[in-house]
Amino acid sequence: MKLIARRTLLAAALTLPAFTALAAPLTMGFSQVGAESEWRTANSASIKSAAKEAGITLKFADAQQKQENQVKAIRSYIAQKVDVIAFSPVVESGWDTVLKEAKTAGIPVILTDRAVKVADPSLYVTFIGSDFVEEGRKAAKWLLERAAKTPNASLNIVELQGTVGSAPAIDRKKGFEEVIKTNPKLQIIRSQSGEFTRAKGKEVMESFLKQRDKKIDVLYAHNDDMAIGAIQAIEEAGLKPGVDIVIISIDGVRGAFEAMKAGKLNVTVECNPLLGPQLMQLAKDVVAKKPIEKRITVTEGVFPAEVAAKELPNRKY
Repeated sequence: MKLIARRTLLAAALTLPAFTALAAPLTMGFSQVGAESEWRTANSASIKSAAKEAGITLKFADAQQKQENQVKAIRSYIAQKVDVIAFSPVVESGWDTVLKEAKTAGIPVILTDRAVKVADPSLYVTFIGSDFVEEGRKAAKWLLERAAKTPNASLNIVELQGTVGSAPAIDRKKGFEEVIKTNPKLQIIRSQSGEFTRAKGKEVMESFLKQRDKKIDVLYAHNDDMAIGAIQAIEEAGLKPGVDIVIISIDGVRGAFEAMKAGKLNVTVECNPLLGPQLMQLAKDVVAKKPIEKRITVTEGVFPAEVAAKELPNRKY
């Protein structure tokens, strides 16, 4: 009887349906822009920790702000037959060919943080990130409100743009200009790329300050790191940042809140880098072929210097 029972159990085990077997872990290939700022460091950390928590095998590559490195990484992921590819593009254009290769291989692509311009939108499944145009608008609206307190004053603005050709640089400029043109007394007198880095932000601000044809009233920086670099240049020039020159920036990193608390920066517009958990859930949904919205925008706020001391302990990046 025991022998018959064992044979029966063995036969039952062999006829169990295939879906009872453990599924292989989902594999994601992720190409990051680089590590050019506090924001990017926090973004990478969020992606890595969320992948681990979600049980997703992550193949992570740092492109060091070079598009050719990202293209190489994406082709490597295609060759490795990963389940899904995600990346934050260095620039907007030049992706059609490699994304067609991913589509031909049947590998879905998710854009994070930055968008792309492609002839065929079906080359990527979805985009998750901030509305950069709206961030520019928020920065300009804050300045309009401040300018309204001295309605007869003209304000000369200098602008530190992000990486040339990148979505945040293009859109943050567009949104800012869209709003300030409603007040002819607000004029951008100089605009140059600071490449989203502190070192370059400092270097470009030094150049702006040496051009003494017009007084600088306001600095609009496309990210906090460039603003922090510019603060150093302003102080070395014998001026008081946040007082002699009003400073507006975007990202909302801890360093910006510290600068605001010290009275050296006036406002930062939030751009949330902690996209990891949402990205991992998206990857699972995409691979499961669930319906996905083409654009997923995160909710963000505006933080003036007045709230910096209270908000600083709450910052996670």
